[in-house]
Amino acid sequence: MADNKNQLREDAIELAIQISDFCDQLKGCTVYANQIVRSSSSIGANIHEAKYAQSKADFVNKLEISLKECSETEYWLELLFRKGKMEEKAYKDLRNSCGSIRRRLIASITTVKGKQDGQK
Repeated sequence: MADNKNQLREDAIELAIQISDFCDQLKGCTVYANQIVRSSSSIGANIHEAKYAQSKADFVNKLEISLKECSETEYWLELLFRKGKMEEKAYKDLRNSCGSIRRRLIASITTVKGKQDGQK
């Protein structure tokens, strides 16, 4: 499980780097670029914070924040694509990476919540 968590964190960092690199080249959309850089980097930051959670509830909360930031990142990707600021391949690649992270976050949250419910 530790390798899984580390891989999720690494994938979140890689996504943030890829989005940041894309935004470095983006012209004329600084407001959107700032938003997507913030939301994408927050995914990994909250996964990292979850490592030091004070309780299982705190752990789940951090992962749920990551999930929300992941969803927001997907929104900004779609907006930039629809505005014609992204090539379709770049959009699909980043969206797929984000979707993979989102699905693993959901699975992790579901697992932890299931263990909590089983202990009550």
